[in-house]
Amino acid sequence: MTTLRSGSATHVGQVRSNNQDSFLVLAEADLFGVADGMGGHNGGEVASAMAVEHLREHAGEPSLENLQQAARIGNRAIFEKAGAEADLHGMGTTLCAVRVVPGPEGDEIAWINVGDSRVYLFRDDSLIQLSRDHSLVEDLLRDGQLTEDEAKVHPKRNIITRALGIDVDVDVDGSTVIPFNGDRFLLCSDGLFGEVTGDQISSVLRRLAEPTEAAEELVRLANESGGRDNITVVLVEVVDDDGRSAAASAALAKDESTLASRQDPTVVGDDADTRPVGEAGEPGETGTAYVPVFADRKSSLPDAPDFASEGDESDDLFGGLDHQRSKRVTWRVVVFIVALLAVVGVVLGAIVWTGNNTYYVAFDGRNVAIYQGKPGGVLWIEPKLVQTTDITRSELPEDVRGAVAANKEFSSEGAATRYVVTLQAVVDKQADATSTTTSSTTTTRPVTTTTAAGAVTTTAPATPTTTAP
Repeated sequence: MTTLRSGSATHVGQVRSNNQDSFLVLAEADLFGVADGMGGHNGGEVASAMAVEHLREHAGEPSLENLQQAARIGNRAIFEKAGAEADLHGMGTTLCAVRVVPGPEGDEIAWINVGDSRVYLFRDDSLIQLSRDHSLVEDLLRDGQLTEDEAKVHPKRNIITRALGIDVDVDVDGSTVIPFNGDRFLLCSDGLFGEVTGDQISSVLRRLAEPTEAAEELVRLANESGGRDNITVVLVEVVDDDGRSAAASAALAKDESTLASRQDPTVVGDDADTRPVGEAGEPGETGTAYVPVFADRKSSLPDAPDFASEGDESDDLFGGLDHQRSKRVTWRVVVFIVALLAVVGVVLGAIVWTGNNTYYVAFDGRNVAIYQGKPGGVLWIEPKLVQTTDITRSELPEDVRGAVAANKEFSSEGAATRYVVTLQAVVDKQADATSTTTSSTTTTRPVTTTTAAGAVTTTAPATPTTTAP
């Protein structure tokens, strides 16, 4: 049976007025968790407390599936409570947890995660991040749109893309790890890793043996570095792996003994830790090619590229991840570029269409004129003079003069021309009003226009009308 010991610490930090983190240490069930709440002054506290309480109540028999199901039950409860109480609308929480569960070859450590609280494994002086953050910055980082350094200072690094209580259901990440003596599982809210580097965390875990002391030191360092958020740390250490480490050491010693007895006597130095293999990888005769023998316990880690690691690069089990992240061009980037080009094309098309299908009436010096295009132009499309009339600025009433000066727009040249004819009627009517003749015949004079090309056109006069005295 695997035996654990644990320590924990939490702090409100140097900026927040209340602590919205919650944690669970249930030693008798080998169950541990950390939740980081969000939503209003009280909502975050309520959500995180509900998450760890439902984890404790519904974890059931030890298994990864039951651990994930407990998180989903907590999600539904938080979602329903947020919908029922107005002052809790929008509340949510992260959740990460670990538990000892039975495996096909002995006990394993199951872990789950929702949000950006993290689960780390500290093994053989290497700090390995088991969980993956569900955050906007992490998505950009994985898509190659941000570098590690850019992610650390990104203004939206606190935006998470998955949490308990936000929707009626939630996906819960999880996996299992084979434990060995000395393994330390670190659960923490973002108040820790947002302030303390991976190297600093490793240094504390390497230097301080007692879990509670190590947890308190990590919290102290986060506060010392700024403490801009609540800080919660739960540290779980494997103190008895049910003989797994001893068995692995014995197997390694046996392999080394067999290797020494079969080794080519001409091979010395570093090659003494290798064994001969044939071209197809099968045991071969003395003098054939040599390959290293690996009996490292790290082979028990999950064989997946989704985990980020920190620490000594020579022991980095997931070093290829950095290479993958360095690939800037991904299918999402290509889709984004295509969509952006489509939007630009639509905008440019709309500008060209507007420039060619809009007309306006304005003054060309002292005369009223018709222009094609938008007043003042749009980007590179300048307005064109279509025709100039013999209606002058001084002939128009003051209110009509202001409307023309405001560059009245029309959807077609015909509509603009009809407006000019209306202006001529206004001019003629004003002339009639000032006439002293008691009985006169007023004939609307023709509108003479000069096009931009210099051609002169005349609009036929309206039918004469007679005004009775």
